[in-house]
Amino acid sequence: MILYEYPLNERVRTLLRLEDLFDRLQTFARREHPLDHHVALVTLFEILDVAARADLKSDLLQELERQRQSLAAYRGSPDVSTEMLEGVLSQIDTAAAGLGAIPGRSGQHLRDNEWLMSIRSRTIIAGGACEFDLPSYHAWQHRPVEERQRDIFGWAAPFQALHDSLAIVLRLLREGAQRSRHVAQQGSFQQTLGGRTWQMVQVRLDETAGAIPEISANKHLLWIRFTCQGGDLRPKPFEGDVDFELALCNL
Repeated sequence: MILYEYPLNERVRTLLRLEDLFDRLQTFARREHPLDHHVALVTLFEILDVAARADLKSDLLQELERQRQSLAAYRGSPDVSTEMLEGVLSQIDTAAAGLGAIPGRSGQHLRDNEWLMSIRSRTIIAGGACEFDLPSYHAWQHRPVEERQRDIFGWAAPFQALHDSLAIVLRLLREGAQRSRHVAQQGSFQQTLGGRTWQMVQVRLDETAGAIPEISANKHLLWIRFTCQGGDLRPKPFEGDVDFELALCNL
C-alpha cells in the first residue's frame, strides 16, 4: 500500500515538511560517504529555514498543552490503559519542557556559526560548494567518518526537542483518523464535509493500481482526482475505478 498525506492547513503542512526533513537528515547522517554527509548538511540548512517560522514553537507548545489536558481527563477511566496513558503524558511533558527551554528562535546556534553559514550561502548557488569555492569544507569532508558524524549530530542536537514535539503531535493526529473505504468511479471521488474542519487527509491504495491521488479540500467538500503516469511520466487522467482507503484526521 502507498500512503499519501495531504495537509489542510499551514501548520500541519509545516510539520509534515519538518518530519520529512528530519527523516532525510537521519538517513544520510548515518551513512559514511562525504557526499551523504553533504546531503545531510544541506538538509540541516533546510530544517533551519522551515523551523524559522516565528509562531512554530508557540503553536507546538499550545497544542502539546491542549493534548495534555485532553488526555489527562481520561485518568481513572476503566476503558483506558493507565500505563499507556501515563506514558503518553510523560512524553508530552518531556517534549514540552525541552521545547520551552529553547532560547529564542530554533536554530540560532547554527546562525551563530560563521563557518556553517558560509557553507549555507554557497549551497544556495548551483554547484557553489565545490572544493575551489570552499576549501575548508573540502578538508572537512576528508576527515574521518566518526568526526563528521559527530559534528553533524552535534549541530542537529538542539533541534531534538522540536523533532520530539512535532512527532507527538503528528502521531496523535494520525491516531485520531476516521477511516473508510471507497471506490472512485472513473478516477474521481467527492465527499461533502458538512462544514467540519479537518487537518489532514490520508489516502491509501494498492501500489499496483498505478493511480496517483490529487487532493483538494475545503470545509465543505473533499475532491480526489486520480491520475496515472504515461511513458513520459506526465500525469494524465486515470481511466477506470480506484479502490482506496480514506482517512480524515483531526486532533
